[in-house]
Amino acid sequence: MKLLIQPDDGIAALLSGIRGARKSIEIVIFRFDRAEIEAVLKAAVGRGVTVSALIAYTNRGGEINLRKLEMRLLEMGVAVSRTADDLVRYHDKLMIIDRRLLYVLSFNFTHLDIDHSRGFGIVTKNAKLVQEAVKLFEADTARNPYTPTLDTFVVSPANARKLLAAFIRKAKKELLIYDPKIVDTEMLRALGERTKAGVEIKIIGRVGKRSAGLEVRNLVNLRLHTRTIIRDRRQAFVGSQSLRQAELDSRREVGVIVRESKVVNGLIKTFEADWAIISVAKKQQSDVQPKVLRKAMKALVKELSPLNPVVKEALKEAAAETGSADLNPQEVKETVKEAVKEAVRERVEEMVK
Repeated sequence: MKLLIQPDDGIAALLSGIRGARKSIEIVIFRFDRAEIEAVLKAAVGRGVTVSALIAYTNRGGEINLRKLEMRLLEMGVAVSRTADDLVRYHDKLMIIDRRLLYVLSFNFTHLDIDHSRGFGIVTKNAKLVQEAVKLFEADTARNPYTPTLDTFVVSPANARKLLAAFIRKAKKELLIYDPKIVDTEMLRALGERTKAGVEIKIIGRVGKRSAGLEVRNLVNLRLHTRTIIRDRRQAFVGSQSLRQAELDSRREVGVIVRESKVVNGLIKTFEADWAIISVAKKQQSDVQPKVLRKAMKALVKELSPLNPVVKEALKEAAAETGSADLNPQEVKETVKEAVKEAVRERVEEMVK
């Protein structure tokens, strides 16, 4: 098992895996703009490798690019399938080589994610994980139901809530967490319980209002695009799902739980380095960048109409979060407002990067 750390490791391991394929490549795509990866996929088809791509039916603001990608892949001989639209979003990022090597990624196949964002990937030959990933790929390609059978392969909405809640509640001493936005009530409750039990919790990212007792800091110098939880320095979860209701219950997200010491130690080392940089940056922080970001935010908000794809998808996610909940009108209003605000913030970050 190997750990990929972005932006340090770049795309070399991805290219190497594709070049090493002898029989098959199965790849799940949410966002994609790396010409190098496209070129090696084309070369793989040329040498007789069966390449199958499962592409998300939509992503925030980039559906046109997805459809163009589908056409290019079809022209080069790739078997292209599109995900169903039963879930709010298909946000997982997987690649399976020869059905023996599995890549589970928190980052997309993009310049922004690989070159400018903190992200992680797990590369493994573990037969059980590979088989489970193949089963998920086949189910989603055929648009059939997926039933999980492995408690180290974390899939939303199939088993993620159950497995991640249990993973957090088993912490005895420490939780180190990367997460762009933790707002799910059950997960915040679980973190609160661990804090009361004396567990030290450090979070790089953002947390909802109910965050008493949690030490939270924003990542500096890099965009945050991983969801990772390191428990008691012995086990870790790496995946694509934040501890948010939509990502646990209404979207396709995938991650893995690992215990290999080299992988866990690599995650700990990276977290501690990021935490230390944040500490230094806090002392040196000026108000210049926040002013620039606020200005960009205001400009973008003026441009956004209710029909903009960014807003439409945010509203769809908000509807998924409130649809099954017993909320009063004010709570619904706050959920929708927060979803749109989050969508705009993400888009501004991408623009700034």
